[in-house]
Amino acid sequence: MKSISCLADLEQVAEEKLDMNTKTFFQTGSMDMITRDENRSAYDRIQIRPRFLRNVKTVDTTINVFGDSFKSPIFYAASGMQRMAHSDGEIGAARSACKRGTLHCLSSVSNYSIEEVAEGVRDLVETGENKSVRWLQLYVFEDRKVSLDLIKRAEDAGYKGIVITVDTPYVGRRLGNIRYPFEIPKHLQLGNFVKYSDGSHIHKITKFDPKNQHANVNYINHKTDASLTWEDAKFIKSQTKLPVLLKGILTHEDAELAVKHGFDGIIVSNHGGRQLDSAPATIDALPEVAAAVNKRISVFVDGGILRGTDVFKALALGADAVFVGRPVLWGLAHAGEDGVDLMADIINEEFRLAMALSGCCRISDITESYVSRKNSHFSKL
Repeated sequence: MKSISCLADLEQVAEEKLDMNTKTFFQTGSMDMITRDENRSAYDRIQIRPRFLRNVKTVDTTINVFGDSFKSPIFYAASGMQRMAHSDGEIGAARSACKRGTLHCLSSVSNYSIEEVAEGVRDLVETGENKSVRWLQLYVFEDRKVSLDLIKRAEDAGYKGIVITVDTPYVGRRLGNIRYPFEIPKHLQLGNFVKYSDGSHIHKITKFDPKNQHANVNYINHKTDASLTWEDAKFIKSQTKLPVLLKGILTHEDAELAVKHGFDGIIVSNHGGRQLDSAPATIDALPEVAAAVNKRISVFVDGGILRGTDVFKALALGADAVFVGRPVLWGLAHAGEDGVDLMADIINEEFRLAMALSGCCRISDITESYVSRKNSHFSKL
């Protein structure tokens, strides 16, 4: 087996294992995939300005977000249907996050349900050596009762944050999935929606058939609420005491509105390049958003993060932490829960080394002065 020494190696190994249906679903972007590819290449246009003769014998990567402490600022992003990569699926990813002392965000369209993931980490938490901090990513559906019930279920299961995805009034035109139509494997299901299909639940989703998961995926894709407004999102926030973040913000105008409407955080995201092609790379949008927020609320970023130096650059440009999505899927495809552990170990060690070689021993040391654009003679961004 090929030796895995970096996340690019892990991606290659995963792609060799995945069938065409799964690989296309996970890896494709919208249209010409300009934005998907820019998410990665934009990091290469940023240089690190290292400082030396500093005591970096001990490097502390811990951070605090919404009162929870984490060993690393590298969080696990929400991505759907992870059991397509490995039977461990979202439970394996959540267990890895728990063991590595980081945050796990569960997708609304996961294969394992909110409750199953919570139960899946229980044994790790009960040892007293680990804690599990989980957020739920939320699509707002035309039937608002379903979205509100998902929030309540997350609260009851001990989740500690809600992430509203705002960039999907419609699903992006993903040519890969048009050329190779996506089929959810027959043995899998959309775990969070099963209870709404049996007729016994107050929020039954009409036309949701537990025996036809492909039709259900199409139904869910086309039932996100394209009429969603800032006031609607604010109402949803008012229905929970948990921190509520908006995922998909890319401009200073929307960042200002997020602060104005009282949201607790922003995830700078373009949905992995799967929605609007030609939207900016997230690392390029981050400085604009961070400047607009001016530390009034938390700012996170996802998309294209493959190396520890990428994490360093994102924090220097204003992110409080980063989310990795596809790398979690690659880890699962490689070896399930153990593969996600490997992914985390690689990128966390790279990040720790990047901090040390740049002259930073604490997260708070990482500032904009440590980065520059290429061909700018090491001037600040």
